[in-house]
Amino acid sequence: MNHRTYDGQRFSPLARINKGNVKNLKLAYAVALGGGVGNEFNQATPLVEDGFLYTVDSSGMVYKIDVSSGEVGRIVWRMDPKQQKQVANRGVAFWGSLVISVANFPARIIGTDKDTGRVVFETNAEFGVPEISLRGAPLAVKDKVLFGASGSSLGIRDWIAAVDAATGKVVWRKFTVPAPGEPGSETWKGNTNAWETGGGAVWATGTYDPETNQTIWGTGNPVPEFDPTARPGDNLFTNSAVSWNPDTGAMNWYFQYTPGDSWDFDEVGTHILIDTTVAGEPRKVLTHSARNGFIYTMDRHNGQIIGAKPYLDNINWTKGIDQKTGKPLDYDPQKDVQTYAGITNFVRASHSKSSVRQY
Repeated sequence: MNHRTYDGQRFSPLARINKGNVKNLKLAYAVALGGGVGNEFNQATPLVEDGFLYTVDSSGMVYKIDVSSGEVGRIVWRMDPKQQKQVANRGVAFWGSLVISVANFPARIIGTDKDTGRVVFETNAEFGVPEISLRGAPLAVKDKVLFGASGSSLGIRDWIAAVDAATGKVVWRKFTVPAPGEPGSETWKGNTNAWETGGGAVWATGTYDPETNQTIWGTGNPVPEFDPTARPGDNLFTNSAVSWNPDTGAMNWYFQYTPGDSWDFDEVGTHILIDTTVAGEPRKVLTHSARNGFIYTMDRHNGQIIGAKPYLDNINWTKGIDQKTGKPLDYDPQKDVQTYAGITNFVRASHSKSSVRQY
């Protein structure tokens, strides 16, 4: 699968290539993908099964490539969804005899037969919003396939959804920004109806914990990105880790990293599951390297914060993170617009290898 395993650790136990022989690697084959501009967006993680590699290009075209027989590098089949524009696409999922992918313009989730390349199902996922795009690799969990929506910068209220893995029928869909009257809607204040275009993109693949039957995905920034006065409040459930029940879509818990974000600190990156020991006690935790410059560890049963430490130097957008609540030390729940580090910010922060700072 996209992360290799449900826990998102992406650790490979393979040992044939090591630091002693890696210098002997050489090109075995090359396969041209796509047919035009835009493949700088080719961000897919290829999957390999039984001697064949499956991947997708930025036009949503799925490839089955022979990587083990005498015809190494031969394209066995292509599935062309006839996508009109190219966008980032991060990969496919396996479920039974199907390889499942997403395509765009219009947004769709597609199940293709592994042997023949024949499309078994194709489900429209625009839901009446043509600006929607699907970018993350789907995640197969039991008899369902989960995927999320993006395109928030265009003024979209994003969501996560599940389809029946065999038929593509939509089973459930949950928005990451609540409507008035729903839990969390009180954090979208004012009379601008900002929740309707509030963002909260889900454009990277989540993780899954079989033991507790929960799937955890990161959500993106609120919109408009850099003007919090247009969307006063904490803006749940953006910039958050959110746990859902994969069977029903019911939300288990959430943790918001940067309430009322004005720097585009979206937190869609992987939430990695780890079994470890904390203070001498065995704990089942998740960890996330946030775009705000801190790495967080929390209990994956309920999202309770265990600790948050900086992984970059020169972080000056906040004075630090409260180790009990996980909130920035300068967060004020009474304020409609946060003034982290004493400044209300309306411009993008600098993302570099050594710092996250305000301008």
